[in-house]
Amino acid sequence: MSEARPQSTALKYRPDIDGLRAVAILSVMAFHIWPWRVSGGYVGVDVFFVISGYLISSILFAEIASGRFSVIGFYERRIRRIFPALFAMLIVVSVVIGFFLLPNELIDYSKSVIAATTSTSNFYFWQHSGYFEAPMSKPLLHTWSLAVEEQFYLTFPIFLLLTRRYFPRFLKHAVVLMFFASFVASAVVVRIDPNTAFYMPYTRAWELLLGTLISLRFFPRLPQAWLRNAVTLAGIGLIAYSALRFVPQTPFPGFAALAPCMGSALIIGAGESGKNLVGRLLSWRPVVFIGLISYSLYLWHWPVVVFNDLGLSVNLNEVLSGHPHALWLQRTGLLIEFFLSIFLAILSWRFVERPFRSGASKRIERRPLFAFAAAVMVAIIALSGAVITSHGLPGRFPSRAVQVASFRLPPDTLIGQLGDCPITPENQASVFDDGHCLNLDPGKETYLLLGDSHAYSLSNGLKSSLPSSNILLAAAWGCSASLDRDAYRERVGEVSRICGDMMHFVFQEYLPAHAIKALLVSYRWKARDLDGLANVVTWAKDHGIRVVLFGPVAEYDAPLPRLLAYSIAWNNPKLAQQHLAPYSAIMDTRMRNLAENDWHVEYVSLFEATCEMNRCLEYADDKNEIPILKDQDHLSEEGSKFLVRRLSDFGKLGWSRQPPGTPQPERLTATP
Repeated sequence: MSEARPQSTALKYRPDIDGLRAVAILSVMAFHIWPWRVSGGYVGVDVFFVISGYLISSILFAEIASGRFSVIGFYERRIRRIFPALFAMLIVVSVVIGFFLLPNELIDYSKSVIAATTSTSNFYFWQHSGYFEAPMSKPLLHTWSLAVEEQFYLTFPIFLLLTRRYFPRFLKHAVVLMFFASFVASAVVVRIDPNTAFYMPYTRAWELLLGTLISLRFFPRLPQAWLRNAVTLAGIGLIAYSALRFVPQTPFPGFAALAPCMGSALIIGAGESGKNLVGRLLSWRPVVFIGLISYSLYLWHWPVVVFNDLGLSVNLNEVLSGHPHALWLQRTGLLIEFFLSIFLAILSWRFVERPFRSGASKRIERRPLFAFAAAVMVAIIALSGAVITSHGLPGRFPSRAVQVASFRLPPDTLIGQLGDCPITPENQASVFDDGHCLNLDPGKETYLLLGDSHAYSLSNGLKSSLPSSNILLAAAWGCSASLDRDAYRERVGEVSRICGDMMHFVFQEYLPAHAIKALLVSYRWKARDLDGLANVVTWAKDHGIRVVLFGPVAEYDAPLPRLLAYSIAWNNPKLAQQHLAPYSAIMDTRMRNLAENDWHVEYVSLFEATCEMNRCLEYADDKNEIPILKDQDHLSEEGSKFLVRRLSDFGKLGWSRQPPGTPQPERLTATP
């Protein structure tokens, strides 16, 4: 490796790389549209990084070796390649989405527009949310990866020039050193702060540099066809495994990102040595075409998906309600999202990308091109700033709609993180050691509320309506009811570990040492949780502890405050009703049957307390100003208090139904 001059690859067109681009974009789209099928499809972005690193580095090294390289020329190509389609998407999406976003949402969106325009999206979304926490409220979330690339290419060419000029014999060594430094940083940071590892350029640079290493001929030659076939089959297998087996909770990037990145490297590297089976499949013309439009498709698919969350699917939801072919219709809606994205991408590629990359665009000289790009950037930033300073243009909605919408939980808020006692990834060390959390008044009855963020939401109402009782809270965000600590360990991610630790503490340390009147259990119930819940109930009954199960609340397919604001603005009182999720009613019936017929414990139906005949209470006050939920499924503070008072008034907060001969405990009732 003492050769001073890098050996660049021949810059010939490789259709299999465009085919690999198709694999990348289709993986990302599948993750966004069908996440339950392709739970790790987000690795498609990493495939893009490797491809980009290989192609751009190949061009850079070829130009540097021939003495033709120009930093300004390089940036000119990046502008022609990236900016036109990006600006077109930003302008169109901003115009359309401006009719629907509520004032506080439009302010956040305008800030993200500025970040996308200045290639700092990764820093913006790093500060405002995790990729997997509240993505549907971020129409430009996908631009984070473009920002990472641009930040890399802003510095990498200069680094190469300086290294070649002052340390020419160590150019390859410097690239290898950067690769390993970035990878080590990624592997370490992902364990400390996954959100930072996901967004930062220094934890992602190694993926682009992996492509650079291939362009520097670090990948060995494979003269045998069978060996090329074996290597590329292994490569596509690694990508497929990552896309199908990884989940949002997988620590990523770090070591996990090696699978899709090495898979991409194997396909690209083996393709340099000659033809192979995977390369032929990737070179199929329809696949290559998807690769050619992949950049525009990446830009447009996410806004299309997000629009469905902004209340634009009212008619479809109305059709789906009670329809005998509801599942088929739902799948049709997802296919419409897919093909609409393809259609918009083709238009963008044909009428925006291609003209600026070749042909007529060459008539635009470098200086006017830079001036035009700067002017558009300034205009977009100025307009976005005007929206922010005007507080989100609230005049677009009636004042009452704006007031109702203000109760929506901020998209960046991690549900369950509020307060001192709920366990979250950020708050786990002293939850149960802090006297404030488990502070007991010896003159009061003690109840322990166990659950997740839904338990936390419910606790506001219980504590307010039952001041004569100690309502203790053991709630961990994103958990389910299970005594099996190993089952939590099998689930990937930090949250699952915290869940297991909390449940171990509650059932192995706290409950055996403390007497309580009843164990109150509240989660966002899913069918897969019921076996674990059965074990919790059995354990509690075996230890003489009363159990009260709280069923699911009525859920919606969009945040209730937003739906109510739209219903006011559009004069459609039935809008929220049309967005009721049918799953809550089904789960409520199933849990009631289990609680009363199989487990013989008290069941409190939150759904029944607010809903009847497909119509649910939507406000927590007589003036219809405070929504009962703060998002799709979490009770607002006033909604929690209202619901607990309503349960008490209906006499549904107690233990009135017990097996014959069971000693009757003191009834849990609300104070007048």
